[in-house]
Amino acid sequence: MTTVHSAPGTSRTAVGGRAGASRGGDGPGGRARRRRTGAPRPGGPRRPHPVGDGRLAALPLVLALVIAFPLILLLVNAFKSPQDYATSGPLDLPTSFHTDGVVRFWTEKNFPLALWNSFFIAGTVAVLAVVVSVLNAFALGIGRVRGRTWLTLLFLMANLLPQEMLVYPLFTMFDKASLLSNPWSVIITFTVIQGAFGTYLLASLYGTFPKEILEAAALDGASRFRTLVSVVVPVSRPTLSVLMVFFFIWTWNEFLLPLSFLNRPGSLTVPLVLEQLSGERQTDVTTLISATLLSVIPTIVFFLIFQRTLTRGITAGAVK
Repeated sequence: MTTVHSAPGTSRTAVGGRAGASRGGDGPGGRARRRRTGAPRPGGPRRPHPVGDGRLAALPLVLALVIAFPLILLLVNAFKSPQDYATSGPLDLPTSFHTDGVVRFWTEKNFPLALWNSFFIAGTVAVLAVVVSVLNAFALGIGRVRGRTWLTLLFLMANLLPQEMLVYPLFTMFDKASLLSNPWSVIITFTVIQGAFGTYLLASLYGTFPKEILEAAALDGASRFRTLVSVVVPVSRPTLSVLMVFFFIWTWNEFLLPLSFLNRPGSLTVPLVLEQLSGERQTDVTTLISATLLSVIPTIVFFLIFQRTLTRGITAGAVK
């Protein structure tokens, strides 16, 4: 009796399942209909795979470790003695906390003065280059001067010139102007170079500036300079902040042109002081590593201070 009564139930269940599939369930007809109409799957959206999510979450951690690996090497080896460094590997922890390399570089090479020279040159270039870029880009992008396309390409070509081509003519010019071993020789040079790049970038941005805002400022009686200071600059402030940060970092790391123009010990920047640690026959490796660590710390602190400015500027540039 049990077998006789269970068979019709089983048959009804199977028929019901086939009928549900034919009415739009997960059968072949339902899958074809969903593909045509874009309807969601009957069981709802698929759950994300935990293994795939774990890999995506681990990817930023792996990239952060790769980026931080050179800094970790500097930190591990900067406080080793020369004997400890010679007898151990670069990844081995120091047996004792040795600070003679840091003290020797700080006192013998006058690191505070070199740090001030780098801050003064890089900060001045960043501010002046942004000002020059804004003035040039306002004339090219909003002022609509004649030949603005060719002028913009000319500013772009100025960034394509290798610095080796600029050494001799600039050296001769600054020698006649009595500006050798003067920080202003480097400031003038990199203000022009960085300003050319900023002009090319901002000219494209100001070329798409909303005309309604400019017309409203003109109806209010604002002059061109007033429009620039009170309207254009505040609107483009995030982009200008990003440019200023990049100009500072790029100028801080420059080596060839400052090496050619700055010869006095009191005018050297941090990269030039680091170069003096490399001897002709031998090099104190631990002192060089300690000096490299000291020279990297200011740029890291500067980046951490202006990290929110960079994020805000990039986000503002991505959303119109």
